[in-house]
Amino acid sequence: MKTICFYFEIHQNIHLKRYRFFDIGTDHYYYDDYENERSISDIAERSYMPALDTIEQMIKDSDGYFKVAFSISGVGLEQLELHAPQVIEKLQALAKTGCVEFLAEPYPHGLSSLKDPEGFAQNVNKQCEQTQQYFGQRPTVLRNSSLMYSDDIGVQAAQMGFKGMITEGAKHVLGWKSPHYVYNSALAPKLKLLLRDVKLSDDICLRFNNHDWEGYPLFADQYINNIASLPDDDQVVNIFMELSALGIAQPLSSNILSFISALPQFAKLKGITFSTPSEICKKIDSVGPLEVPDTISWVDEERDVSCWLGNPMQREAFEKLYSVAERVRIADDPRLNQDWDYLQATNNFRFMTTKPSNVGLDRGIYSSPFDAFINYMNILADFITRVNDRYSTDIDNDQLNSLLTTIKNEGEEIAMKDKEIARLQAKIEKIESEAEKLRDKYEGTKPATKAALEVSNKSATPVKKSEPTKAPAKAKKAATSAKATAAPKKATTPSGKKKE
Repeated sequence: MKTICFYFEIHQNIHLKRYRFFDIGTDHYYYDDYENERSISDIAERSYMPALDTIEQMIKDSDGYFKVAFSISGVGLEQLELHAPQVIEKLQALAKTGCVEFLAEPYPHGLSSLKDPEGFAQNVNKQCEQTQQYFGQRPTVLRNSSLMYSDDIGVQAAQMGFKGMITEGAKHVLGWKSPHYVYNSALAPKLKLLLRDVKLSDDICLRFNNHDWEGYPLFADQYINNIASLPDDDQVVNIFMELSALGIAQPLSSNILSFISALPQFAKLKGITFSTPSEICKKIDSVGPLEVPDTISWVDEERDVSCWLGNPMQREAFEKLYSVAERVRIADDPRLNQDWDYLQATNNFRFMTTKPSNVGLDRGIYSSPFDAFINYMNILADFITRVNDRYSTDIDNDQLNSLLTTIKNEGEEIAMKDKEIARLQAKIEKIESEAEKLRDKYEGTKPATKAALEVSNKSATPVKKSEPTKAPAKAKKAATSAKATAAPKKATTPSGKKKE
């Protein structure tokens, strides 16, 4: 059974402003904010939102049968957050459907994999963290800038823990082999490779609205029939393109979205499923290694890196930029890091190309590749000066790194001791608080104890015998009268003698 893997790239170029020689050292802001906002707002309105709405409806209508993958560069996500947050909200809603996978890619959409392995790993990890933060997924499949891949890059990806990479099904690499199988890296056998079907992908993203194309007009049932007619042993058909193809490269007036939305129902009729890259890596075994000694990409007819490094100007800019890569990491300054990300973007080097084939190339403010080179090098001169101003250039990178590592370790040791002091101080305060409570409790019960002792003493004192109570006067008189009646007194003489 065949399965289709749809993948869309989302990346936004950071437009540099006109920067002259006399600005070096005086102006440290390099960007055309107006053009950045205008371009991202335009592409969000004309492409991203209509395309994502259509994809969301396709998932609902197919009851989860349709699946898709996206990768979003870090700088692209920054621009969306600033100027088109509705796109991020829509992507977050798609993430909740369970039918969308987000892939890893270098944060700045740069060329670090060709020159700076440590920086490449750092860029990819930074984008993975961002993807997890926004969409709740930690990517397990890597997509390098413009699908760049080589055996050495595959080793780097495997060392970072990725299960698979997607790349171009370049003819000069495949030879007689088909892109409709899963392969593995020649130097890292556990890393699986998914190869883009160049023809079927370009039929949509490049030729769909071309009236001179022999395949025009292209209908959804016809497209699925072409896939169904592939040899029975073919396992997977990888359709990879930029999301902007839906609305920008192929305008909405061409009915490109109607074509895309009809694909799941015709695929289901033919028994063709949809899978995400990670599902393919899990379910389908590799048929063998694919050797890629030289770097390939999905750009231009050559499918290599010549569009970025094909002339001396590009190579000079490239070498000069990455000559300060280690010092930028050592400095770890937020503002320098942001400029570093933006200056690494592949479009900065693409604008300098002198190749006759410039498919999809818009140089923007630049009148020529030489104009692009001069403007970029002016900016780069100011940036490098700022990097070197942080620390003396008399100290080489190894010495500087050693010194900063020592400072960092001492700082961590001080922080640990401060933490221990704080812990002991808290413990002392707790003991003092408990002692105070006991003191208050003792002093509060003292008066009550004294009163209880006094009561106890009173009850222990001997009680005096009560004296006979005196009879009332009336009763005493009555008693005397009764006694006289009963025994009369004897008469006495005047002399006091008793009469006989």
